Amino acid sequence: MSPVALIAEDEPLLADALRAMLAQAWPDLQILPVAPDGTSAIAAIAQSQPDVVFLDISMPGATGIEVAQACARLIQPPQIVFVTAFDRFALEAFDAVAVDYLLKPVAQERLARTVARVRERLAAPTGDTLSKLLTTLRTRLEAGEELPPASSRSTPAGQVSQIGQPPREYLQFVRASVRDEIRIVPVQEICFFEAADKYVVVATVEGDLLIRTSLRELLPQLDPSRFWQVHRSTVVNVGEVVSAQHTPLGRLTLKLKRRKDRVAVSRQYAHLFRQM
Repeated sequence: MSPVALIAEDEPLLADALRAMLAQAWPDLQILPVAPDGTSAIAAIAQSQPDVVFLDISMPGATGIEVAQACARLIQPPQIVFVTAFDRFALEAFDAVAVDYLLKPVAQERLARTVARVRERLAAPTGDTLSKLLTTLRTRLEAGEELPPASSRSTPAGQVSQIGQPPREYLQFVRASVRDEIRIVPVQEICFFEAADKYVVVATVEGDLLIRTSLRELLPQLDPSRFWQVHRSTVVNVGEVVSAQHTPLGRLTLKLKRRKDRVAVSRQYAHLFRQM
């Protein structure tokens, strides 16, 4: 079944241009009639349930941010991509859990990267095991059901059970710099973090960026089920780890899916990879 998209844009020429570019970047994408304002966009999204929405931010009726917030309340919210002439809305956009943020005029190459990112999201499972577990527990608690005794519920080793406490919000995006440019990077695209003087290197597939913070300040903001500290100066995205290997000198290193770098593991954290 072909994926479905909606474009919300109040300028017809820009909407037509984006439609043409999407046809080239994503040939099998089915594009619904353009929504010319925020109010009609909300109605069209609720009725047609598209897989992805390309939203202008400054629109009559309702802003793109307000449309994204309305989408978040749906049972199956679409992937959101903002397309706007104003970069000052970037942080609000990512707070609204946008997949990407495109500045007008949109370049075909940049749109192609966005399409790849959206397609990857659509192909991924709709939720991880922990999210499903929390949803189930919350539903049972709201229904007045009693949970099994604590002894019969397992908690991952080294983690403290927080059943009954609200799920913690972890960092979703990182503002990082490369030369004179500031980029907004989704954390799932980060391969590892590495401390360097007063900065932390953000290692992505496309290259290295910098954030001006300490690893100690950053670590509590990261989801511990995704990011593991493997060295006093390194935190790795465990989803990027292919294997753990010993060097001829007996040191443990990690092979990553999308980086050629080998990530060193200190003895303190070697136990995390004993069964790999």
